[in-house]
Amino acid sequence: MRRAWPLLLCSLPLLAGCERLVRNMYDQPRLDPGEPSSLFADGKASRPPPPGSVAHAMGDLAATSSGRRGDEVPAQLQAAQAATALPPVTAELLRRGQERYTIYCLPCHSPLGDGDGPIVRRGFPAPPSYHQQRLRQAPDRHFYDVITNGYGVMVPYADRVAPDERWAIVAYIRALQLSQHAPIAALPPALQASLRALPPPGAASSAANGGTGR
Repeated sequence: MRRAWPLLLCSLPLLAGCERLVRNMYDQPRLDPGEPSSLFADGKASRPPPPGSVAHAMGDLAATSSGRRGDEVPAQLQAAQAATALPPVTAELLRRGQERYTIYCLPCHSPLGDGDGPIVRRGFPAPPSYHQQRLRQAPDRHFYDVITNGYGVMVPYADRVAPDERWAIVAYIRALQLSQHAPIAALPPALQASLRALPPPGAASSAANGGTGR
């Protein structure tokens, strides 16, 4: 046993050196994208893909598995929460708003937004119509906050409708309001002409009763 101690003491520097070499394998030097490197003729550490190569680490699946997907979500949530008005309205935004509206809002607010939804017809308290003057003049943020926090008998939807989707619903609500209150002068010329060609209200029933209006 006494003879083993000198051998053990002598081997400690060797063991420490081995551990250092192993640690160098764990923590290898690396270069980040965009850093210079004298190893290549162009002086760049990042290398272009070889000609004819096909990218495999792209798309939703690769971004999800690598952890790249989702990095932008916190910033998007903060921007949606801080906004006070609608983002630029696009056809894609309206389609998404219509989809979310149909799922979460239509049962009470109806397809037209007049508050006569299918469950209201079965006895549930009717919400106010989006077409009343008060809500037509309400700021965009009012609808966003109601979706987020609820109002009256309406429960909060913050746990099931993402902030950006709430704004999509607000955009669709505005489209519903415009569908019932758009001024004729704001319509395309062809549509204006077709509307002006329609008979005035009541003209058909008046003609059917011999012009008496009865």
